[in-house]
Amino acid sequence: MNTFTFTWYVQNEEAPVLLREFLKTKQISKAALTDIKFHGGALFVNKKEVTVRTLLNSGDEVTVWFPPETKSSSMEPEDIPLDIIYEDAHFIAVLKPAGMPTIPSLYQPNGSLASAILNYYQIKDIPSTFHAVNRLDKDTSGIVLIAKHRFAHSLMSKQQKDKVIKREYIAFVHGELKDERGTIDRPIARNPESIIERMVSEDGQRSITHYEKLDYVENSNFSVVSLRLETGRTHQIRVHMASIGHPLLGDDLYGGTLEMIYRQALHSEKTSFIHPFTEEQVMLVADLPQDMQQLWKLR
Repeated sequence: MNTFTFTWYVQNEEAPVLLREFLKTKQISKAALTDIKFHGGALFVNKKEVTVRTLLNSGDEVTVWFPPETKSSSMEPEDIPLDIIYEDAHFIAVLKPAGMPTIPSLYQPNGSLASAILNYYQIKDIPSTFHAVNRLDKDTSGIVLIAKHRFAHSLMSKQQKDKVIKREYIAFVHGELKDERGTIDRPIARNPESIIERMVSEDGQRSITHYEKLDYVENSNFSVVSLRLETGRTHQIRVHMASIGHPLLGDDLYGGTLEMIYRQALHSEKTSFIHPFTEEQVMLVADLPQDMQQLWKLR
């Protein structure tokens, strides 16, 4: 069966237990069980297909077949090179270049990271669709983490909510920051006058960004800033830095200029998480792209 399967063995201290309760301890939700039941998945105990009401005993082998995955009709595989920095049976992490959208849109239906990943899956015979754990704006470069199946994606969504996943960015912002470090805690909402732009608004969702100044390039009057997200709102870093008077270089949507760089000078540099299947910490690091490296050297 062209699908993802998982197998566990019931330990002495776990038995006796209903299969439904056992799977709950493996973080398989009710929604996932419904999906398995009605969309082509299956549950097995000792290689015999069963229901969630089955009573398990010590030593029983439990196997879950997740339903086959189908790609969205809005995404088509495209032969686009990928810069893969991490891959295992459950996840793949790539360096997204500036200018590449994470997913297709009406404005840019071709050339997306999603389409590149679907092409890679097709070549490698990986039975999955595109499950982004995080997304980056089209003109932001750096690490995008992708789950290879819906179960891995659901576990990482929980890590997102529990703030287990840590993401750090490097940005170049106009002017010199007065403080060496700080926290911006300002709610962000859609700008009602734009379909793209966000804004600080009391009606928005709470948004928290921690920053630290790494350098000040005096002759070009910009600061190099490391940023850590506590929340993950659309355009969060861009909106927050502009709100304190330091918009990103190249970010003309939020007050930056295009004089030194032709895209927002923002790079997703580090991502760390606890692997939900091995329980090991994974740290991913991406060097600054050439355009930002060259700009920093002009001191």
